[in-house]
Amino acid sequence: MSSKIFKAIWTAAILVFLASLVLIMGISYRYFSSLQKSQLRNETELVAQGLMLSGKTYFKDLKTENYRITWIDVNGDVLYDNEVNSKSMENHLERDEVKQALKTGFGEAIRYSNTLADRQLYAAKRLPDGSILRISIVQAAVWILVFDFAQPIFLVIFIALILSFFLASRLARKIVKPINEINLNRPERYYGKENYKEVEPLLHHISALKRRLKRDQEEIEKTALIRQEFTANVSHELKTPLHAISGYAELLENGLAKEKDVKPFAGKIRDESMRLTKLVENIINLTNLDSVDAEMKYEDCDFYRITENAVDSLEAAASSMEVNLSIKGTEAPMKASPQMLYSIAYNLCDNAIKYNHRGGSVKVSVMQNGNDTILVVKDTGIGIPEENQGRIFERFYRVNKSRSKEVGGTGLGLSIVKHAVMIHNGTIEVHSDLGKGTEFIVTLPNMPEKPFITCHETSSYPENL
Repeated sequence: MSSKIFKAIWTAAILVFLASLVLIMGISYRYFSSLQKSQLRNETELVAQGLMLSGKTYFKDLKTENYRITWIDVNGDVLYDNEVNSKSMENHLERDEVKQALKTGFGEAIRYSNTLADRQLYAAKRLPDGSILRISIVQAAVWILVFDFAQPIFLVIFIALILSFFLASRLARKIVKPINEINLNRPERYYGKENYKEVEPLLHHISALKRRLKRDQEEIEKTALIRQEFTANVSHELKTPLHAISGYAELLENGLAKEKDVKPFAGKIRDESMRLTKLVENIINLTNLDSVDAEMKYEDCDFYRITENAVDSLEAAASSMEVNLSIKGTEAPMKASPQMLYSIAYNLCDNAIKYNHRGGSVKVSVMQNGNDTILVVKDTGIGIPEENQGRIFERFYRVNKSRSKEVGGTGLGLSIVKHAVMIHNGTIEVHSDLGKGTEFIVTLPNMPEKPFITCHETSSYPENL
């Protein structure tokens, strides 16, 4: 048994090492190829400068070593080639790199050269007189790279074999070492063992209790961490407007503000106060959403009409940003919380306006598809980087902090949207292209699995929910 374990571990270690080595060599080859291309471009630019300054005399006594230089006239005839007699060479006008250079000023290609019987990298540059300077270099093959690194590779393989042998031997001995006593901290070690069949039910019970305790402990730690982070974030977000208000108020109180600055300072105090108020309201609403339970009652409401009200309340904000805000759709009756539906529509549209370009647009649509109601908010704004899209629903998370402060964002809008959607057993998707815009798709079931009562439809909703 020890021999089998040793062979399995050693074989796995060697296979992993060889796979890693192949991967490293592949990456290294790609890197050196990229470096070779970059050097070829630089050499082409340098030779082009020399040729423009000195003409054909530049090639006299020029040491090219590994580079092949070809000078081609506007008709595609070869004027000069440092490796092959130019008179015997065919017309080069149809070569890919030459065609690109004639069209855009610079061209590149990789192909097999029938003339020199090897794989070549080509770079061509159009000169002011219309002629083409082309430089090529032989692309190093993988086996050449392996040959160059042969000595360090064999050394690494030798060391890896010794280490793998040593570790495999030690692990094999450790695994088959006779068990002298039961370790209650790791009862799962003894499942199915011949010597522990009689006490295996007890071991299973101990293992289940340990898993339950560990899960409960993780939940407690996670909850404590979330509360700690939330408290820290709230403190930080409240501190900024409070400092601003305090600073401007102190200037006004001590008479240090010029008469012409009094009104702007008062306006800044009002703006920061409104930002503070909105932040506190969002925190309260988010806290309420966190504590919502099965006692919440749903009402008969029309999601289209609710969304239309949210759009109407944001018309002024859209106009100030020169953003075209529009809505289309049909009646969408459903059982839901009107206030929460309004918060979903309002916050998504508000974000679409705030993070848009001047002259941009926000298109809102509400539709029903079978047993689901779908809200789509699509804008032509700044977009969200792909690496940030998974975090935009976190509390106080901002993709662009400077833009958020400029437009007065609190970092809680999308978190409120996510909670409201989850409470209605719905889903929310986001599709975004950086610099092109963002699309949010909210899907809510028309008949959520919650108790509800039928009430008259609410005609107005709090804007800052």
